[in-house]
Amino acid sequence: MINSTHVSCFILAAYFDTDDLKYIYFMSMMFFYTLIIFSNVLLIVVICVNKSLHEPMYMFLCSLFVNDLYGSTGLFPFLLVQILSDIHTVSVPFCFLQVFCLYTYGSVEFTNLAVMSYDRYLAICCPLQYNTRMSSNKVVLLIVVIWLPPFFAVFVTILLSSSLQLCGNIINRVYCGNYSIMKLACSDTSVNNIYELVAVSFTVCAPVSVILYTYMRILKVCFSGSKQTRQKAVSTCTPHLACLLNFSLGSLFEILQSRFNMSSLPSVLQIFLSLYFFTCQPLFNPIIYGLNMSKIRVMCKSLLLIFLEKLRVRS
Repeated sequence: MINSTHVSCFILAAYFDTDDLKYIYFMSMMFFYTLIIFSNVLLIVVICVNKSLHEPMYMFLCSLFVNDLYGSTGLFPFLLVQILSDIHTVSVPFCFLQVFCLYTYGSVEFTNLAVMSYDRYLAICCPLQYNTRMSSNKVVLLIVVIWLPPFFAVFVTILLSSSLQLCGNIINRVYCGNYSIMKLACSDTSVNNIYELVAVSFTVCAPVSVILYTYMRILKVCFSGSKQTRQKAVSTCTPHLACLLNFSLGSLFEILQSRFNMSSLPSVLQIFLSLYFFTCQPLFNPIIYGLNMSKIRVMCKSLLLIFLEKLRVRS
């Protein structure tokens, strides 16, 4: 039960009056959201319908694309409604629901990237043992690890935050954030802060540690291995590293926005920084993997050609 007796809704104060420009912003956001849906769904379909892509690496990629769809859907429909609205308010239950969606998206993304780095580590450092060490049962287990712990961790976060007594309702963001809600609390938040530190250590620090360890091992093999091994490492790790760096940059922007006063920056720049975390990764992932992985690229071309041919026949 939400114990915010003084608050029935939150006011999102980061929106500003755009007059007729709001329709341009609406169409721009709609374009990005449509592009995210199309590109991610296309690659999910490509991976699911082609048995040649039913390998661990592509299963983890499919999980990544599903999470990108999930995270962007937790933001964009709400954002589109707010852009057209003159009153930027959100109910307390819906605000916590959005926090749950957006925070689980971020946690799952980090865990997914960590599992993908472990998969690449086995493929490059233990190629002869890869099929036995990355069995189908282990793939299923790793996908459960990607999704279940982050959902549980964020669920507990929401329970703790929803029990706070709130004495304000103005959030200086364009969407709901847990830290922004905690700043409105007039009750003790020490339990929330301690739990957040523990949760971050499991959902962020642990995956980052796995990523650092696996890439240290991969680099060691590359420096001591053959030219063919180095080429394999570069071709398979480059997309993953690019996605990791992009997501880390978005995470940095999100931390700066939520933890520090950014009022000195222009409003448009503040909104851009806050949206980067949830926009650029879902846009970037399909592009980088679709362009760099030949199997996916060939399958995408085949599907698009079949679709265009059917359109031509019907016309």
